[in-house]
Amino acid sequence: MNNKTTEKVRIDKYLWSIRVFKTRSLATDACDSGKVRLNDAPVKPARNVNVGEIYDIKTRDRRWLVKVTALLDKRQAYSEAVKYYEDLTPEEDKMASRPQASSFYTGKRLSKVGRPTKKDRRDLDDLWEEN
Repeated sequence: MNNKTTEKVRIDKYLWSIRVFKTRSLATDACDSGKVRLNDAPVKPARNVNVGEIYDIKTRDRRWLVKVTALLDKRQAYSEAVKYYEDLTPEEDKMASRPQASSFYTGKRLSKVGRPTKKDRRDLDDLWEEN
């Protein structure tokens, strides 16, 4: 896993590094607002994480139940990050979030919908000139 042995990692940094939250500030805000819990008690962002602890985390998209298997203090690729925790989330909670993800709006316009492209405008101009 990691060559450097990490002895202490803050919960907000850990949740960011295992990719539960996109930014560390989002992880800190979640801790401050009581969305990260250990034994049904809210956790402060500066609390140190210990191997074997199970955290209940509520994000905007879904609920996580995460067991810490190893400590990680630097953000890694997803394929590496999953080695540092065990996802104990019940299947019904995982499935409840799926429909929201499929309707996620990316901000991009669908292909062939909306304004014509430059090529389309040229073709239309050529069509008008022929008549």
